[in-house]
Amino acid sequence: MSDNHVYKKVEIVGSSETSIENAIENALAESAKSIRNMEWFEVMETRGHIVDDKVGHYQVSLKIGFRIQDS
Repeated sequence: MSDNHVYKKVEIVGSSETSIENAIENALAESAKSIRNMEWFEVMETRGHIVDDKVGHYQVSLKIGFRIQDS
């Protein structure tokens, strides 16, 4: 294992009917199914969908940083 790591970032959008935090957790949980070595996330954008004058869904754009295997 190297002392110098190499990372990559991908951008995703998570959503939830409940909260912004839940939208982040949903996005990370789903990403973990196909991305290994996730190490951090950045919230880039927060928005929502309005239904009948109320919040229908919270939407959060994230960048997820992950370490390249064996770097």
